[in-house]
Amino acid sequence: MRLSEVIEEYIKALIADSDDFVEFGRNELAEYFNCVPSQINYVISTRFSPERGYYVESRRGGGGNIKIKRIDITKDRYIMHLINSLEESLSQQEAGIIINNLIDYNVIDSKTAKLLKVATNDKVLGLPREYRDLVRTRILKNMLINLI
Repeated sequence: MRLSEVIEEYIKALIADSDDFVEFGRNELAEYFNCVPSQINYVISTRFSPERGYYVESRRGGGGNIKIKRIDITKDRYIMHLINSLEESLSQQEAGIIINNLIDYNVIDSKTAKLLKVATNDKVLGLPREYRDLVRTRILKNMLINLI
């Protein structure tokens, strides 16, 4: 297991053991795992985003306290939260991660995921990159809206 995965699992265990949220110091966690604080930042930004069902609050100074809360909402509310938090422009890889998370959280089934992935595929869109990522995001948002 890579260090990022170990840190992710540790934070998820902390969240599972807490009632509402978990709060910790970035520097203290970095010391615990014998890594640099930027490694902690990387894990938090890539593994604990709104698209993955987490709310993160970060404070600068004094070791940089971080508060993470799991978003526990219904399927429809989760999809709306996701739609509202999507960037204006998504790459195929970013869209794929979002779709995989929807499967992981049992929001959609594998057949729906396959349709979403096909509709947002670079080859299907066949546009220059600057337009392709914008169009992909619009397609994904509209398809998600229709799932509600």
